[in-house]
Amino acid sequence: MATRKAVGLLEKSAGLPDTFWYSTKRRLLGPPLVNQDLGEQRLSNPLALGVLSPDGISSSAYGTEEILIALVPAVGLAAFSLLLPMTLVVLLVMVLVLLSYREIVMVYIRPGGSYVVARENFGPRIAQVCAVALLIDYVVTVAVQTSAGTAAVASAIPAVGPYKLEITVGVVVLMAFGNLRGLKEAGRSFAVPTYLFSGAVILMIAVGLIRDLTGNLGQLDPATLHGAYHLGSSTEGLISGAMIFTLLRAFANGGASLTGIEAVSDAVGAFRPPEGRNARTVLMTEGAILGVLIAGISWLAYRTHATPHLAGYPTVLAQEAQLIFGNGFAGKAFFYLLQLATMLILYTGANTSFNGFPFLTSYVAGDSFLPRWLLKRGHRLVFSNAIILLTIVSVALIIIKDADVNSLVPLYAIGVFTAFSMAGFGMAKYQSKHRTPGWRRRQIINFSAGVTTALVVAVFAIVKFTEGAWVVVVLFAILVPALIRMNREYSAEGEVLETISENQPPPPPHYARRTIFVFVDSFDLATLAALRYARSLRPTSIRAVHFVIDSVRADKLREKWTRANRGVTLDFIDVADRRLTRAAAELVEREIADPGTHVTVVLPRRSYSALLGRLLHDRTADKIAAVVSRIPRSAATIIPYDVESRVQVLQERQAAKMAAAAPDLADQQIRTEEAEVADKHATPNGDKPPSKARGLLKRREPEPCGPDGLPLEVPSQVPGVSSIGSLTGPGRAVVEGRIRVVEIKPVERNSVLACEISDGTGTLTALFYGRSHIPGIVCSARVRFKGSVCIKDGHPVMINPAYELIFPAV
Repeated sequence: MATRKAVGLLEKSAGLPDTFWYSTKRRLLGPPLVNQDLGEQRLSNPLALGVLSPDGISSSAYGTEEILIALVPAVGLAAFSLLLPMTLVVLLVMVLVLLSYREIVMVYIRPGGSYVVARENFGPRIAQVCAVALLIDYVVTVAVQTSAGTAAVASAIPAVGPYKLEITVGVVVLMAFGNLRGLKEAGRSFAVPTYLFSGAVILMIAVGLIRDLTGNLGQLDPATLHGAYHLGSSTEGLISGAMIFTLLRAFANGGASLTGIEAVSDAVGAFRPPEGRNARTVLMTEGAILGVLIAGISWLAYRTHATPHLAGYPTVLAQEAQLIFGNGFAGKAFFYLLQLATMLILYTGANTSFNGFPFLTSYVAGDSFLPRWLLKRGHRLVFSNAIILLTIVSVALIIIKDADVNSLVPLYAIGVFTAFSMAGFGMAKYQSKHRTPGWRRRQIINFSAGVTTALVVAVFAIVKFTEGAWVVVVLFAILVPALIRMNREYSAEGEVLETISENQPPPPPHYARRTIFVFVDSFDLATLAALRYARSLRPTSIRAVHFVIDSVRADKLREKWTRANRGVTLDFIDVADRRLTRAAAELVEREIADPGTHVTVVLPRRSYSALLGRLLHDRTADKIAAVVSRIPRSAATIIPYDVESRVQVLQERQAAKMAAAAPDLADQQIRTEEAEVADKHATPNGDKPPSKARGLLKRREPEPCGPDGLPLEVPSQVPGVSSIGSLTGPGRAVVEGRIRVVEIKPVERNSVLACEISDGTGTLTALFYGRSHIPGIVCSARVRFKGSVCIKDGHPVMINPAYELIFPAV
């Protein structure tokens, strides 16, 4: 509470109005969270099972159906006989994966799962294969799980079927919105769908087995089902090439049932101590539940002949529930309860990606293989950029595949099983290296899991290549080298920085001349702000430059510039070929021809919102700045100027001045009357008035001027001030004169401000070491110097004298 109050006070004290986009974000996402709100919640085993298992357990809702989709069009009713052995093979692979991950959660307590295993055992570069696999897995998980969840809704309410694409996209957007607000996946509400779905399906399996044993379980006729897949009539033998290919396709489809098992290994650190043992218990419990659900749903499909439909609904699970629960009131209630539970767990399983994907990208970005903006936490302390990226890619995938689960599955399992394979081989290498008690048995298990899952990847890539697996293969071929290339760029930069930090930093450069070019496109408030900034840098010279590409516009600018009289000369440079960047580079290169000169280019730019700015700006200033920055002894600075806000500020200031005008006028009238009274008290012989009046009238005598109105260079008549011409030898003196030249000179790795004054009898140079600017010490000002005098080359010189400004510059 205290931290939130502090945030509120800081926002109020900033004095800056919120932008439209920030105000909108605050209304949608809520007030910002501070770092102290980034807490950690430890999960008990029952809660962890409910929170971390939806992705894995929910896969059972469509695993059996995917096997039948591959078999029914090829072998017809024989598909239901082949379903059970295919399910058994899938379960055997699942057991190997579970045994492998059972070792992982005991060794690697840190978050990251298979990516951490691959990085620690194969190095960060090879681990990018696993990183790409997991990134693809998370994206496809969102698409598959939400599409399957919508199919469950359509199975209960067929009227929403034609709108499955719109519903699925809407669900993903809502998930993204909730996670951007900081939705906590560890909440108890996320555990409810897991237990509800598991309980409902186990109840359906139990009732179905009882009805099957008693002979009361009905059976569908696939040939008469409207909209179902057409029954094939293949007469090929089991050992024929076509049948082997069909069986491999069915096995590949069924492999989708194993997705999500790795979720527990990604969050071992969230368990209560001992983390590894508790994670292992939850993982094996999840595997047991998943195995029961897959086996039970496949058995019921074998007995009921529930057949997949081309539209994706009603699902095989929904058909089984209708046959088992019947059409009575209680049966309908259980049917809708099961469909509700299926929808919730599938949507909840999709939401796990919104937790896993941002953390995975942050790990990979922390290893410098992804852009570092993925490390940034947003408004509500979540990785907002990663959530938005996941949403965009998954929605695009859903739209392209029309929210069809069967079309998405070929993209699914390659990523998942690649991660399984990398984890298995990584743990096998770990056991071989550390050789803990029982390491040989563990090595065999992990190596077997790695080989088996690698074969699954190969099968998927071959049999599903034309159905969409080629996209994943191409993504691997592009993304893995791209991630390694990005890491190479970051590493090169890091090596340079490390080399610089280890060596003694060079002394700061000192230049005899510092020139500033202000590039002017038009005369406006942004240009005035750039000129003001340029003056604040205290350069030796300031030049405003306009590159002429339109003579009519240049003439109008010349007229405005002359009328404004800003005290800076505006140069016009003709650019016949309109290559502004080249013209700017040539101008800077000519100026730095003198080795003692440094050039700064100031580029004014009117600021707009991000979207409007991209429409209104052609990024010319950025292009010029990029070219200038590559030239030695030169730099470029872009000065953004928010015209709208500045105009508002100026208007408020003007209103404040007008409100204060009346008191100022009254005060001025009082001062005038007091001055008149003081004049009346002055004596006829010119004596000073009384002290009170004298204090009111204290002022300097006017500076002597010539016929042309310009100040004269004449010796001071003040007692104790020597004329410069009388200084012929060393000693101490007080001199007074008008400044003629001010320049910065390099002296032994230092800078010195040289100021030359004249009083009509001679000139004197004052040297101020370590100074590049002194307020008031500018050309035409009249000053008084006091200090030691020495003679150098026949001219008097003072070193760091005391100074007093007599008359400012004209």
